Amino acid sequence: MSKIGVHSFVWSAGSSRDELERTLTRSHELGYKLVEFSYLDPKLVDVKWLASRIRDLGLDVAVSMGLPSEGDISSDDQSVVANGEAILDRAVALVRDLGGTKLAGILSSSHGKQEHALSRKGWDTSVSTLSRVADRAKEAGVTLNLEIVNRFESNMLNTAAQGLAYIKDTGASNVFLHLDTFHMNIEEADVGLAIRNAADKIGYVHIGESHRGYLGTGNIDFAGIFDALVAIGWDDYVTFESFSTAIVDKDLSLKTAIWRNLWDDNVALARHARQFIELGLETARLKAQLVKNAHAPSA
Repeated sequence: MSKIGVHSFVWSAGSSRDELERTLTRSHELGYKLVEFSYLDPKLVDVKWLASRIRDLGLDVAVSMGLPSEGDISSDDQSVVANGEAILDRAVALVRDLGGTKLAGILSSSHGKQEHALSRKGWDTSVSTLSRVADRAKEAGVTLNLEIVNRFESNMLNTAAQGLAYIKDTGASNVFLHLDTFHMNIEEADVGLAIRNAADKIGYVHIGESHRGYLGTGNIDFAGIFDALVAIGWDDYVTFESFSTAIVDKDLSLKTAIWRNLWDDNVALARHARQFIELGLETARLKAQLVKNAHAPSA
């Protein structure tokens, strides 16, 4: 069985106890092993209760986020950078307190379309700031997974190769890439080759379709992606991410330009996605065996 996760926004953009409980139980019932939450404010959510429910259901948990413009750690304004560093520290603490090990998302700069090119100073400021966060995250048992996103959502890390250069500059052992097929489909020369090239620095994977809807109904070459994941021996989580106007988070829906209703029935969507990923990875494994295994005639 593959390790497959689901983003909570498939179920709900809310954070009431009832909504969180429904997210956990539906994910568990459909065979998902991890639930990914966008950052939850501990002042508004009972973190101890949520951590206990996650444990009760035998689930793993990840947290993703995008830094706001007022917390951009690549900024020239040191007060903005300091605010971003504090935001990241709080997110690390949330992951730890929920019993997780992965903080993912747009952690190196603010999330959203930028009106200027990144400067060398901005790169260096981001690297040094994230390095400090990584040191503290290491003590908390948390990895930082830098999401590589398309040009309309960041001006810093748009390809896996850029992410590898950034990780090298941090010198941190607990900073990895968060790869997302939706973004890679826009920016990479070849998604499969990019996965192979980044193999040992991948920490988290998002599976999403080119239009964010049902897997297999867009133009992404999932067979090639699953082949690459099998080829590098990927045995960690792949998490399904999908957005529709059926479920709206005001902030994220605007930043990711979710203007169309790509599905209404989230149970059918999530069931299909888990089966699609499971079968895709299993097929890739069978292909790899056929390529590698040759048998002499038996008689």
